[in-house]
Amino acid sequence: MTNLIRSGSFRRVQRVAAIALLLAATAACAVGPDFERPAAPATKGYGAKPMPGETAAAPVAGGEGQRFVEDLDIPGQWWALFHSEPLNALIAEALKANPDLQSAQAALRVAEESVRAQEGFYYPNVSANVAANRQKDATGSLASLQVTGLTYFNLFTAQVSVSYVPDVFGLNRRTVESLEAQREAQRFQLEATYLTLTSNLVNAAIGEASLRGQIAATRKIIDIETQQLDLMRKEQKLGQVAELDVAAEEATLAQTQATLPPLEKQLAQQRDLLTALLGRLTSEEPADTFELADLKLPRELPVTLPAKLVEHRPDVRAAEENLHAASAQVGVAIANRLPNITLSGNYGGSATQLSQLFAPGNIFWLVGGSVAQTVFDGGTLLHKERGAEAAFDQAKAQYRSAVVTAFQNVADALRALEHDADALVANLSAERAAARSLDMARGQMRLGAISYLSLLNAEQTYQQAVVNLVVAQANRYADTVALFQALGGGWWNRSDVAANDDSGGFF
Repeated sequence: MTNLIRSGSFRRVQRVAAIALLLAATAACAVGPDFERPAAPATKGYGAKPMPGETAAAPVAGGEGQRFVEDLDIPGQWWALFHSEPLNALIAEALKANPDLQSAQAALRVAEESVRAQEGFYYPNVSANVAANRQKDATGSLASLQVTGLTYFNLFTAQVSVSYVPDVFGLNRRTVESLEAQREAQRFQLEATYLTLTSNLVNAAIGEASLRGQIAATRKIIDIETQQLDLMRKEQKLGQVAELDVAAEEATLAQTQATLPPLEKQLAQQRDLLTALLGRLTSEEPADTFELADLKLPRELPVTLPAKLVEHRPDVRAAEENLHAASAQVGVAIANRLPNITLSGNYGGSATQLSQLFAPGNIFWLVGGSVAQTVFDGGTLLHKERGAEAAFDQAKAQYRSAVVTAFQNVADALRALEHDADALVANLSAERAAARSLDMARGQMRLGAISYLSLLNAEQTYQQAVVNLVVAQANRYADTVALFQALGGGWWNRSDVAANDDSGGFF
């Protein structure tokens, strides 16, 4: 074996390998465009008019004034700002058990392994082969065997083969670059899934609280109308109220009662949604329930600078990485049209006796290289290159669309926060006015000062005003969630994923 290592043939193989590595090291250029991140939009705001510094306030749950703070950072667990321990617990459970999130985590691992697999092509491919055969030759086919009369013999062969493709034109580098960009796009897709899940959970809790409030208001109205109907029936027996008026009140009560089952159906379905988001079956509904009074409205709201929004939105970052991947694919398509160089080497021994396998006379070796260039393919590679360029243009347009959508989402949330605060003030005033009107109408009805139709109108107005007030309260919470989601959800401040964790896994 020492003689083998010291042999001139082995040294020649070493020199060839060194030349191959030098060729790979000096090939510093990669064909195709070098990706440059798109510049952030130069705009300074989210609308033609400046936002007010604070929303309107109303003396009711969910009616607190909210102050807009420019460039205020968003905590990674932004839902904790609602100060609901049951909500925090459900979100913690969902982050461990939601199958959509687990699927996105697995997709990131797939993308990471694809990058590592492609990086393997930077190195030579080395394979070892050992073969042992028992053979019988045809008599007289080999002169040496014919002389000795040996027609049965063993043949042992051991060899090492090395094949290496120098990345002269950057084909592999551009391929790795594209896969790395796809991995990063998948990482941001995971962040988007995380943000969507947490936002949907908070909205599900708010939706449940809203429906419970609407159901409670409807039942309160049913109680009022039931009391009114009982009173009218007593007055009918005394001849003070006509039967037609009693029938009208009965119809009004029945109509109000008919609005209750649809609300209860929506509440049941909302509970099913919340259960599914936790990764549970619907038979495993959580015990925690939500009321608007249990949620606190955050008083300070962040307004991220437009230049930072493109950094914080996971969908925009994913679109950017898709653009990066498409740019690298242009380089891949160009490199595929250029010559392909392959270096190879083979070193081994062959003998009829195992002990003589590496004897000097039984050694064989081969060193070679090849260059392959497509001469004619009917334009296939050319059109693939043009297709890659078109895909880059498509990804560029998709990136712009993602940026436009991001700005629209933030603008919509800010407008909703401003106007829904005003709407809550108006609905609170309407509810209080309707309550006073109903009290006065009932009193005047007992005195015979107004017709029963006026009382019915007052009851219906109050009923709608109460429900509208509950919806307006819930909208304030939902608008706040929408703003946090539109601004990216603070994923950059999360503590449940290590900063350099390539796996992207959660605890």
